[in-house]
Amino acid sequence: MSSHSSPIPMTSSACGPLSGRADVPGDKSISHRALILGAMCVGETTISGLLEGQDVLDTARAMRAFGAEVSDLGGGRWSVHGVGVGGFAEPENVIDCGNSGTGVRLIMGAMASSPITATFTGDASLNGRPMARVTGPLALFGAQAVGRAGGRLPMTIVGAREPVPVRYVVPMPSAQVKSAVLLAGLNAPGKTVVIEAEATRDHTERMLAGFGAEISVEETEEGRVITLTGQPELRAQHIDVPRDPSSAAFPVCAALIVPGSDVLVPGIGLNPTRAGLFTTLREMGADLTYENERLEGGEPVADLRARFSPEMRGIEVPPERAASMIDEYPVLSIVAAFAQGTTMMRGVKELRVKESDRIDAMATGLRANGVSVEEGPDWWSVAGLGAGGVPGGGLCASHLDHRIAMSFLILGMAAQQPVRVDDGGPIATSFPIFEPLMAELGAQVSREVS
Repeated sequence: MSSHSSPIPMTSSACGPLSGRADVPGDKSISHRALILGAMCVGETTISGLLEGQDVLDTARAMRAFGAEVSDLGGGRWSVHGVGVGGFAEPENVIDCGNSGTGVRLIMGAMASSPITATFTGDASLNGRPMARVTGPLALFGAQAVGRAGGRLPMTIVGAREPVPVRYVVPMPSAQVKSAVLLAGLNAPGKTVVIEAEATRDHTERMLAGFGAEISVEETEEGRVITLTGQPELRAQHIDVPRDPSSAAFPVCAALIVPGSDVLVPGIGLNPTRAGLFTTLREMGADLTYENERLEGGEPVADLRARFSPEMRGIEVPPERAASMIDEYPVLSIVAAFAQGTTMMRGVKELRVKESDRIDAMATGLRANGVSVEEGPDWWSVAGLGAGGVPGGGLCASHLDHRIAMSFLILGMAAQQPVRVDDGGPIATSFPIFEPLMAELGAQVSREVS
């Protein structure tokens, strides 16, 4: 079942050239953080371009539960009247974060250094995902966590009554863990230090600085050292959310594999810690260009133009690039199926613990559609069949994972036979306008009527 309703089977069929403008929604990572930090300010923060997918709406509801006044002003504009750092109220009810690992982990961090208790749950997918990677470092501040076996939701966090600053080395590349520790550090006296050996998306650091926190980032032999001074008074502000590069990946990749396509995807955030997919596609020979490059709200932004690219070739994706494109490997593997030669993806063990085991889900679905895939604990490779060479015709399981569902629907747009997805319902968590947007470009995606 999808996260909030009965399964929605979908079928994607080969289509004519995709063309036009694809206005994808706001960045999900930045939307979560804007709501949370807005709730930790004193005064009103306004947000334009907020992603109104279910994941972000669940975070907005959670901020209300912690005492912030969060209002939908219409047209992607939102208002957050915050309660200040350390001002969260204790929620009256369980906090349901739906399908969002980012939402629950960041919210846990934000409340962990306040003397309140909150219980968190989610859908079947989120309740199966590990939380110990976050609750472990939060315990260093003095917070306590009680959950199901294996550190899984539902889980109760008892916030620290007298939080202490910490120095924490992130053991795996994870922006969620890093961000949870930094958010907890906001209400701890003194300096909290986070060290990551491999840089991950830095939206939290950028946004904390924008809200007036005292934060520094230094590259050292030990890694990337982030130092945050606790107990600041964050300044309410206006935030323009750039469009989500992870959502842009789907119309971009579709245009590259559907013959004759020419698609413009405007206003996409190209933060260097997020743009690994586009770099990789260009290395494969994709006709993908950046137009009107600019800065918006401190984030690099450009319009992306993607055209059908029949001469793409398989490559070995550098493992050190994984953190900058971790959510895009599923759709990259779709493009790889239409390239010439093998595409190897290494250093991606984090994909095993996303909304689903994304390596297994993509490998199984690609094989069902006639594509040869090999996989290991932290890698997989796709043997490309060239432009137009994928047979298709398979049924793919989404495993309650929005990116798996969308990736296989993109596959069907260029495969020889239609591709079916057992449940497209989870797409609403991150890309609620996926179906009409792709239809406007010329895609043929239909819902099956039971």
